[in-house]
Amino acid sequence: MTTLEAPTSDGAAQKTGAPSIQTELPGPKGRALIERDAAVASPSLTRAYPLVAESGSGMIVTDVDGNRFLDFAAGIAVCSTGHSHPKVVEAIKAQADRLIHIAATDFYEPRYTEFMERLAAIAPFEEKARVFLTNSGTEAVEGAIKLARYHTHRPGIIAFEGGFHGRTMGALSLTNSKVKQRAGFGPLIPMVHHAPFPRIRAWREGSGGDGSAELAHLKDTIFGRQIAPSDVAAIVVEPIQGEGGYFPAPKAFMQGLRDLCDEHGILLIADEIQSGMGRTGTWWAIEHTGVEADIVLTAKGIASGMPIGAFIARDSVWTWPPGAHGSTFAGNPVCAAAGLATLDILESEGLANAASMGAGLRAGLEAAAADVEAVRDIRGIGLMLGVEFDSHATAEAVQDAAFRRGLLTLECGESSLRFSPPLIVDSDAVDTAVRIFGEALSTLGS
Repeated sequence: MTTLEAPTSDGAAQKTGAPSIQTELPGPKGRALIERDAAVASPSLTRAYPLVAESGSGMIVTDVDGNRFLDFAAGIAVCSTGHSHPKVVEAIKAQADRLIHIAATDFYEPRYTEFMERLAAIAPFEEKARVFLTNSGTEAVEGAIKLARYHTHRPGIIAFEGGFHGRTMGALSLTNSKVKQRAGFGPLIPMVHHAPFPRIRAWREGSGGDGSAELAHLKDTIFGRQIAPSDVAAIVVEPIQGEGGYFPAPKAFMQGLRDLCDEHGILLIADEIQSGMGRTGTWWAIEHTGVEADIVLTAKGIASGMPIGAFIARDSVWTWPPGAHGSTFAGNPVCAAAGLATLDILESEGLANAASMGAGLRAGLEAAAADVEAVRDIRGIGLMLGVEFDSHATAEAVQDAAFRRGLLTLECGESSLRFSPPLIVDSDAVDTAVRIFGEALSTLGS
């Protein structure tokens, strides 16, 4: 059986074992916890399948009944350095001993400043960057909306069909992934318009074009009939749609958005909350397009699971005055310390590994699905890969079959599974994931 490894503080490898299912799923302890949860949790929560996690190490999650799972979901692409990476844990413990909270909106704190410096240094702009730290991805979206409106003195925002930007009211107004996420919460913020996003399916179906038709719709219909470009503060786009189905934006489409923004004085905001922090083999997915944004948003994989995010913008965009925006908890010293350790790990081993392991994972997924008609497309960049099926029911069945064999994946879009493992994933883990995926595919129609 394949043995997976997780890093240790001394750089050696710690054996954590392969996926191992010892009980029915969920097991007795898991069923008891699920029953307790049902009595107190908000009914708005959705759980993909009955995983009741107890601990994690590297790429392995162990449930309360002792079953071990290979994690290729990584907490929705959050656990970029794997579970409980020793260097991240050490940084969290050391900072907790030193200082837990001080409120950087009102005072100064070294980790807060150092983390902003590190993020500014890797910002995908030629111009100097400034940073505002947040508690989450959705707060980064909210802050970017405010900054864009303040800087341009315009109210309008263009977002895209299939996009996901969060669930707070401003971010939800941009979100257009699933109707259940928006139903019952109106009115949302005004003057937000959704343009079509190019959904390129190249692996098997070979459809979708280069984004020129979607650009034409934006120019002729959105700008031509719905909102004047002079009223638009920003165009907000995911360089790779996450929740919407792992669709990468074509280079020509992104360049077209940049040209429109330059023509009309509109800010281009790249939502890299899921696609950034090295997941595609570069710090930012937008780098694959050769296009620069004005504001970039980050969270998820930024601190290995600690709650922190940021919006980063060109220096010239920060025209608001003191007091215009703030946050009590954002940039918390413990979270910032985890973020600094995470950046160190990603820089030294995550970026290059995401590119090489991503290529191997994609090849393996394509080989496993070669004769499976239910697989419609395989797409993505680096370790942000989506497998699209012929229906939601098929995707759900494969997800469940993989779970019951010890592999964690997550649905996205209308009928896709996302593969977003930790960026430290190794070839043994990739081979194991591909094998289990193939076994899950073999259950279709049985």
